[in-house]
Amino acid sequence: MTDVPRKAVARTARLAALPLGYAGRSAIGFGKRIGGKPAEAVMTEIQQRTAEQLFRTLGELKGGAMKVGQMLSVLESAFPEEMAGPYRDHLTRLQDAAPPMPTQTVRDILEDDLGPDWRQRLVWLDGGPTAAASIGQVHRGRWVDGRDVAVKVQYPGAADALTSDLRQLSLLARTAAPLVPGVDLKPLVAELQARVVDELDYHLEAEAQRTFAEAFRGDPEIVVPDVVEVGRTVLVTEWLESPASMASIIAEGTQAERDHYGELFVRFLFSGPVRTGMLHADPHPGNYRILPAEDGSPGRLGVLDFGAVARLPERGLPEAMGRLLRIGANGDPDELVEGLRREGFIKDRVTVDSAQVLDYLAPFVEPTKVERFRFSREWMRAQFARVNDPRDPAFTVGMKLNLPPSYLLIHRTWLAGLGVLCQLECEAPFRQILTESLPGFAGD
Repeated sequence: MTDVPRKAVARTARLAALPLGYAGRSAIGFGKRIGGKPAEAVMTEIQQRTAEQLFRTLGELKGGAMKVGQMLSVLESAFPEEMAGPYRDHLTRLQDAAPPMPTQTVRDILEDDLGPDWRQRLVWLDGGPTAAASIGQVHRGRWVDGRDVAVKVQYPGAADALTSDLRQLSLLARTAAPLVPGVDLKPLVAELQARVVDELDYHLEAEAQRTFAEAFRGDPEIVVPDVVEVGRTVLVTEWLESPASMASIIAEGTQAERDHYGELFVRFLFSGPVRTGMLHADPHPGNYRILPAEDGSPGRLGVLDFGAVARLPERGLPEAMGRLLRIGANGDPDELVEGLRREGFIKDRVTVDSAQVLDYLAPFVEPTKVERFRFSREWMRAQFARVNDPRDPAFTVGMKLNLPPSYLLIHRTWLAGLGVLCQLECEAPFRQILTESLPGFAGD
């Protein structure tokens, strides 16, 4: 795979084959069950093969396909264990890797974007990529002033591929539902479509990263590399020396490391908006790098990739958001429903049961009710199963609530953040962090 495949017909065919492949394997599995093979073994085999096809296709196509896969990966902790097992390796693999493009293609892009004299500024460039994502890959290099740098190069045809994939995935969202049961792909894809232009604009990304780098310069806990140079499809930033991403802590970290980096993760997500007026809105573990102390103990947390940010008009998360969470934590369902109506989460003529609304919002409220909250896959699965079970009152409540457009990216980021914390299985002073950094939560 040398670059992003640009033929819309070919990409569409591969995406369309995903639900068909699942249906075919299910039919074969039915035949095996008739033949006497245990149903559990057959289902595990189907899920394993489906995972392989789904995430191999999403990863190889890059573009919008891979971006949806990466977003699903942070929700892995919500899947039932019988599904999460077969899917986990394929999901998390998308957080750090994708097939690379040839070195010559990279050099051609650098010349087109930075000019024929680019080698006089970028005096050394590693031939192979150190990381890859949905619309670009990263190479290590050295700037003329001696600094090590990260050179992010956008894949040729990324814009067309991203737009085409998201349009096709939107059409396939309903038929693809069996691939990821319990996850509604349609609104997820729609939100990505709304932000596609921002994600492709490296000048906009550079502006956001410079703002975060300035705001966190000298911070004892968080490190954001500064921007060195930017072009239309090339972004050069300071190199961040790190042994691994936060995915390594999820996979094999000690409890002390999980708690430490989980707390820093939460602190960054909530203090960032106050300091910068922006919310880092792509919280999958590949964007967070661990920076151990000199003695090897847990140290600082590095943050990368500012292509997806929510620009907040109030220079901080909405005050109403903190206020409503505080009301929910205090256990007043009637006041909560009244506040949700004022903010547009419940429309005027919609009737709801106040107690059931408070129960539905438990995934967001529960961590704020105690001094330290233990996030876990078990807790996430229980919440996820409850709100997606048509027999549970919480399911009906969810159908009646409305998500105002201004909260779309905030909601998606918070949900993804909860997914990461539950993958970490960490304990954090969530209530204290919100008291310090979320407007409205502390009260007057």
